[in-house]
Amino acid sequence: MRRTQEERSQSTRAALVAAARELFAERGYQAVAADEIVRAAGVTRGALYHHYGDKQGLFRAVFEQLELEVTAEVEAATKDAPDLATGLLFALKAFLDACERADIRQISLIDAPAVLGWTTWREIEAEHGLGLVIGVLRQAVEQGLVKPLPVDVLAQLVLSAVNEAALMITHADNPAQARSDAEQVLATWLIGLLAE
Repeated sequence: MRRTQEERSQSTRAALVAAARELFAERGYQAVAADEIVRAAGVTRGALYHHYGDKQGLFRAVFEQLELEVTAEVEAATKDAPDLATGLLFALKAFLDACERADIRQISLIDAPAVLGWTTWREIEAEHGLGLVIGVLRQAVEQGLVKPLPVDVLAQLVLSAVNEAALMITHADNPAQARSDAEQVLATWLIGLLAE
């Protein structure tokens, strides 16, 4: 049975993203040439330009795929918790666990701010993670679990603090110690938001 044009396009995009993700994670954005990506994907250079415009456009697609995955992992962690307060701590742990993966560390935390620019990197981070944080915090405020604070502002600050912790861990000389310290400080801060 013949594939439709849309099926062929989806297959080409998936091959490009998969090849680029593996290469970017292994060696970083700057060390990977566009020609190497298209060879690994088994497509033409024209396919890369047609679907993504350029290597940076493809990088953005890879980064957004990773953001979707991390957001899903964090959301799943909150749903596995016995209560909402524990869910906040589970979400923090799930996010920091994800940030220790080689692909997340290299692509999302090292390359993305430099390749896409700080503003775009933050916008994409917010697009994927902020809605989840707002939802959890809004539910916590409604249940009287968290002090009644402006949720949108609180969510932005929580997301920023967690992202900063991930960056600190990524760039630390001793990532394990940085992770332990960051997790302790963030957990204490989150617990401090709980209503008495």
